[in-house]
Amino acid sequence: MLTNTARMPPTQAESVIKNIIREIGQECASRGEVPSETLVAFMVKAVVLDPSNGFNMDRILIKSDVQKLIQLCVSRLLESKNPSLDTIKMQVYFDMNYTNRDEFLEEHHRIVESKLGLVTREITDNRACARDELESLYRKIVSYVLLRSGVGSPTDIKIVREATAALQSVFPQAELGTFLTLSKKEKECQLKELSMIVTGIRLFNRDTGKGGEGIEYLPAILHEAIPATTQHIDSQLQTAQEQAYRYTAILEKVTKNPLMSAELQPYMLKEALYNVRQYEIFLQIILSEIITSAQAVEMVTKQLGAQLEQLKMTVSTKTAVPTSQVFPIFIALSNLWTSLQDETVLIGILTNLTTNLERFLGTHEVLFPEKVIQDLLGEVTVKTDMSRLKEHMEERVHPVDYRNQEWLFPETTANFDKLLIQYRGFCAYTFATADGLLLPGNPAIGILKHKEKYYTFNTRDAAYSFAENPENYIDLITEKAKKNAELIQLLELHQQFETLIPCSEANLRHKVTHSVQTDLSHMRRENFSQIYSSKHVSTQSKREGSTGVPRPQVYIAGLRGGQSKTTYGVKVNLTRAVDET
Repeated sequence: MLTNTARMPPTQAESVIKNIIREIGQECASRGEVPSETLVAFMVKAVVLDPSNGFNMDRILIKSDVQKLIQLCVSRLLESKNPSLDTIKMQVYFDMNYTNRDEFLEEHHRIVESKLGLVTREITDNRACARDELESLYRKIVSYVLLRSGVGSPTDIKIVREATAALQSVFPQAELGTFLTLSKKEKECQLKELSMIVTGIRLFNRDTGKGGEGIEYLPAILHEAIPATTQHIDSQLQTAQEQAYRYTAILEKVTKNPLMSAELQPYMLKEALYNVRQYEIFLQIILSEIITSAQAVEMVTKQLGAQLEQLKMTVSTKTAVPTSQVFPIFIALSNLWTSLQDETVLIGILTNLTTNLERFLGTHEVLFPEKVIQDLLGEVTVKTDMSRLKEHMEERVHPVDYRNQEWLFPETTANFDKLLIQYRGFCAYTFATADGLLLPGNPAIGILKHKEKYYTFNTRDAAYSFAENPENYIDLITEKAKKNAELIQLLELHQQFETLIPCSEANLRHKVTHSVQTDLSHMRRENFSQIYSSKHVSTQSKREGSTGVPRPQVYIAGLRGGQSKTTYGVKVNLTRAVDET
């Protein structure tokens, strides 16, 4: 007999759940489906939470309970054409493959350093004495410089010759003897500095038309790639939002005509709505990151131009320029170029992430072809989120009506637009009372502050009704989420559910997974080191399908990548750069 995991010591409970997860994975694999361990763990949580499955955490689980749990999970994981499962898979994928830009870049730089480790050791541990040994060591330093800079291939003879000439101008081979007397740490520091100076020299040579072999001009590439990427995301956003608006309109129609419920049951319309809303939220997060990249690229490009101009002026006015004047500029150029390389890596990661999210939308065309949607809609008017907000913009809460509750308004609340709204900004009352319908809350009506948490509503009447008994509606929402586990992430309910499953292995939010995609020529634009870590994500934005980045008239075919690790971009058209708007 298996004891309840809640009563077990943590290590024993973890062992039991790990065994369950392994058995589920093996059973699925035997039927041709290989789910990730994280997906299986989340499904265990979903099945246990759903009250209709009859699992009670307060009683002992016997062998038949475990077998029932395994079979239910296997059945759920093997379902086809199920929007709910698609959403859970999407959430697991995003959790495993997305983190913020600082963490992405930190991991990317760590990979760069680890790749350089072998060649660095070959140089710093070198005990060269003979002439041929010293020449070999110098060639290794040139290779190191090119690998660290990511500016040109160390196997291209023209690039190697140019890098060698640049290195000789600041570090002649005759200085190798002094270099070899340094400590290991001092050697590493000098190698990094030499790499930056040589990179700066080559960037300056490119700018003056006297070199720069193999250097792709990243500002131009990024000023085309970023709008192309936002164009694709905007298009996907618009499609997802249009689907969400139509599903919402049909579900509203159902709430007014309960007889339609039985007719709609096979369509899983609510689950489809959750699917596209989750997709929309993830796209918004990615788009926000890309806009941040666009702003960073614009700033760095201007700084790059300013440094190059300063260097030109410094060099042109003197026949001999002290290294103390030019070396800092060369290093600054190198650092700015590294920043542009970082943004290129990020754009590659985010575009691939966007493409992979599309895999989790497959059921919509199957379950909801255009004719079915039109039949279900009938004469119903489809409203956008924005039109819903405008409808009730003037219906503001009167605080005197509910003196025992605290209401917040834009004109009287500092950082009003920065408040972390519960349920991702959806109307709490509508979701609780209309069987899980998602309608955008309108902060302008008034935000309810209840127990240090903030709630929005789509109408004043909804706000008043919720304010009568907030805990009742909060409990209803929690119960609804138990039946549709994808709502835990969609509505950001993690804190409410973490205590219900004691083992962290069954908690998606505690799952940390690294997915690594690298190539030896990781610094080249065509190849991206991708390190993804699980991270808690929050967003409160509700948008129509638009963005401040200019509408592109360019498309880089192949930028989003495919099955291969190497991505080749083909320019099809032209557009304005971000900084021209």
